[in-house]
Amino acid sequence: MSNKTIAAHWAQLIGVQPPWEVREVELSHRDQEVRIHVVRGPRPRLRCPECDRVCGGYDTRERRWRHLDTMQYRTILIAQVPRVRCEEHGVQQVAVPWSDPRSRFTALFEALVIDWLREANVLAISRRLELSWAQVAGIQRRAVERGIARREQASPTEIGVDETSFQKRHEYVTVVHDIEQEVVVHVADGRTQEALEAYFENLGSEACEALERVAMDMWTPYIAATRATVPNADEKIVFDKFHIAKHLGDAVDRVRRQENRELVSHGSDRLKGSKYLWLQNPDRMSGSQWREFAPLRDSRLKVARAWAIQEAAMLIWGYARRGWAERMWAKWYAWAIRSRLEPIQRVARMIKKHWEGVLNAATTTVTNARAEAINSRIQWVKRMACGFRNRENFRNAIYFHLGGLGLYPEALKSAHTKA
Repeated sequence: MSNKTIAAHWAQLIGVQPPWEVREVELSHRDQEVRIHVVRGPRPRLRCPECDRVCGGYDTRERRWRHLDTMQYRTILIAQVPRVRCEEHGVQQVAVPWSDPRSRFTALFEALVIDWLREANVLAISRRLELSWAQVAGIQRRAVERGIARREQASPTEIGVDETSFQKRHEYVTVVHDIEQEVVVHVADGRTQEALEAYFENLGSEACEALERVAMDMWTPYIAATRATVPNADEKIVFDKFHIAKHLGDAVDRVRRQENRELVSHGSDRLKGSKYLWLQNPDRMSGSQWREFAPLRDSRLKVARAWAIQEAAMLIWGYARRGWAERMWAKWYAWAIRSRLEPIQRVARMIKKHWEGVLNAATTTVTNARAEAINSRIQWVKRMACGFRNRENFRNAIYFHLGGLGLYPEALKSAHTKA
């Protein structure tokens, strides 16, 4: 096979296109490297990579890119790349077809790292591919930046808002997801009003008005942000069944703990070991568990009364008419507030305070359950990475795994079949 044919084959494999061509393929056994030398053919017109305007040449510099390994040898692509002086954008390096701007890796190599990042953490990939931690994190960051830039500014009709922990000591980030598309669309530091307002402001006034449902927990800063930026917010905010169930479950558990201490002080261990019976969803209990639970739930214990109030609340969902739902919630509230069970009364007062959002939830199928699933996946990402050094890396990882973004380099679209 002639050298010219070999060069042509390498050009196809790497994605080298005219006016670029492979001039030489050099093999170094000592360095265990394959070096592919690429040159630019005689074409006088140089263009700014930012605006595509024809510009005058400024200088030429040698650049190197890491490519996919050839057998056991590292493969390096080497080229003398011109720079141009653009009146608008200043001195810029011209675009090359095998790599995206500001990357020192070919598009195919970055695609390989992106595929690995879906399966393993940054540290493991850096060891296997002989890269630094910063190089792998940089590829992930550029992938996310590309994906966000490509993402069309959609106008979701239903969104979910939740917070997830970044580190210990109550450090959080705010996560907004599109309920219909099931993708994360916004990640911001903290769980403040400003963190959510930033998303709404970026969305724009028309898109905010087009929102039909905003599902969230009863977190005051999120409520305030929605009311400040979304027209008719109180008609759109949804406090779904999951969060109310969580608050009621915590209340039942507090009643159980208080009553258990009272019983133990009188020499009774009747409630000992019963914690998870009270907290478990009855629909998921086995027959033996239900029979074991029967004497407790049918008793005159305070916790049995708290559990009954909780279960009654779980039935007030899916009403076709708002008036019916409101009457049922009013009856439930009267029962709960007269229960003389302080933890239950506290939840009842909280529901009364957020009455409109609870009624919205009771008459719609929109829930924030997907947010909890996304939160679980975020925690998996955090565990896989063994934590993150800073919030920027955490945000990038969330967008990378859950943003539904197009992550591969732009150069793959024109030169390769990967994307």
